[in-house]
Amino acid sequence: MMTLSGKRHGVELILTILALAGVCPSPFAEESGNPAAHLREKYASLTEQLSHNPFRRQLYLTSTESESTLTGDIYAVLDYPFASVNGTLNDPAQGPANWCDVLILHLNVKYCRASASGNSVHLTVNLGRKVEEKLSSTYRVQFNYRAVATGPGYFQVDLDADTGPMSTRDYRIALEATSIAAGRTFLHLTYSYSYGTAGRIAMKAYLATLGRGKVGFTTARDASTGKTEYIGGVRGLVERNTMRYYLAIDAYLGTLPFPPRERFDQRLANWFDATEQYSRQLHEVDRNAYMDMKHNEYQRQQIMQ
Repeated sequence: MMTLSGKRHGVELILTILALAGVCPSPFAEESGNPAAHLREKYASLTEQLSHNPFRRQLYLTSTESESTLTGDIYAVLDYPFASVNGTLNDPAQGPANWCDVLILHLNVKYCRASASGNSVHLTVNLGRKVEEKLSSTYRVQFNYRAVATGPGYFQVDLDADTGPMSTRDYRIALEATSIAAGRTFLHLTYSYSYGTAGRIAMKAYLATLGRGKVGFTTARDASTGKTEYIGGVRGLVERNTMRYYLAIDAYLGTLPFPPRERFDQRLANWFDATEQYSRQLHEVDRNAYMDMKHNEYQRQQIMQ
């Protein structure tokens, strides 16, 4: 018979998969005309939100929930030249491996390997809990890596996996970026997933136990109290992980000027320090535990590859 701790372990792993799922079929592909122009128009329309927000950086976050899909979107200004962002995350040769180095910063990503088969490129990703564990205790998901669009001052990259455990499906992470000024890039990260009955039950169980009290970044008025509160529930879940992935991208890009041997430690420090700026939403472990865990996971990843 499964113990209570075993049940909680299983629920947490299932919710890890749900939390790390990617975007629904790419919203960018539906835009007609020039996608770079459309993204720059979006930048212009968000001037107020990017300049005045609680994030202490030029960032706008939004989320939506439908019957079986959750979506998180982040629009942000990066203080890195477009050429650096494009060359890092959209490079045909090194882009997939660089994405693995981005993903491993996330607490729940335990392993990532990029590989090619014919004309296809895959990222094999193991997802688990926020503590050290054997890979045999984690879930493995294979993402397809696609450079969807590349042009002057614009690119789009998608990571997608059709299926996952517990009736989850349509795992995708989509990133588009455009040059907006000398030394600056406007980024749009979209992240969501779809789920069936089993996934819905798992989420309800998580939010009633381990996820109780956790919140997102959007605020809403509580009809019962009249107070403005952070949203919780499944939208809070997708907002937290959208932010974690954005901060991983930013942390990775911030270490490019460092000598190669110093980059990994600096990425870890950058990511952890950034998440602690939003400790109400993102704090899970202390700094030493995070650093030790990621050092061990990264070493295991290097040995296995």
